[in-house]
Amino acid sequence: MSRYAILIDIKKCNGCYSCFLACRDEYYGNEYPEYSAAQPLNGQFWMQVQEIERGEYPKPKVAYIAKPCLHCENAPCMDAAKDGAIYRRPDGIVMIDPVKAKGQEAIVNACPYRVIFWNAELQLPQKCTLCAHRLDDGEKLPRCVESCPTGALVFGDLDDPSSEISQLSATLPVEDLHPQFATRPLVRYVGIPRRFIAGEVVFKDKEGECPEGVQVSLSGGGLNLATATDLFGDFEFEDMKKNEKYQVTVSAAGYKDRILECVTQKDVNLGEIVLERK
Repeated sequence: MSRYAILIDIKKCNGCYSCFLACRDEYYGNEYPEYSAAQPLNGQFWMQVQEIERGEYPKPKVAYIAKPCLHCENAPCMDAAKDGAIYRRPDGIVMIDPVKAKGQEAIVNACPYRVIFWNAELQLPQKCTLCAHRLDDGEKLPRCVESCPTGALVFGDLDDPSSEISQLSATLPVEDLHPQFATRPLVRYVGIPRRFIAGEVVFKDKEGECPEGVQVSLSGGGLNLATATDLFGDFEFEDMKKNEKYQVTVSAAGYKDRILECVTQKDVNLGEIVLERK
């Protein structure tokens, strides 16, 4: 039997909101009997796109996290539901019964990811169904995945070792969103934003020149990494741990090394690092 899932690569997402718009187009005002009631105009986002602002001027960055229902294998919403109002299909999709769930507002608050919404008019909790009605009708992809122009969303059967999602899950550093919730979600992620450390290297005796290829190494937090400055003299280390102490060493032939230390209480911009002649 299939075990359907989505793998979301945050580094490929450019924040175009195509997944959000496709979901709204599929469900707003459209009822799918036995699968879902119609989504109302306001207050519901079955596919959310969360913007994560990182760093600060002059090194700002933005990441986008697409977040539907995560279809957890240990789903807290199922525990909160009464009379079978939430059930898991054999293919792993977690469904809210649009008849049995009527009046059960407690289901909304049971979700730690905040991806279940309350339809006040219908007195009904609602959420992403992974487009189960489409899949049962022979379609191969949910609307959100079908609409993604960058390939950031990959859908498939985790129990099929030849599927793209299975192969990617075996080769990429896949992780859970908020692993502390311990819900075993079937929607998983690559590239969840962490801290970064960045800086800009300049030569004191070559004003206005951007030194490319200067060696920069980083140690701390169990890491030993190396990179080189780009054609603008910039460098960056990604995926640093929070509140960790790191040491950055900048080296160039004929110049004195610069050693800097920082703590990643937030994203770190070391600013302009000036190298002097030996």
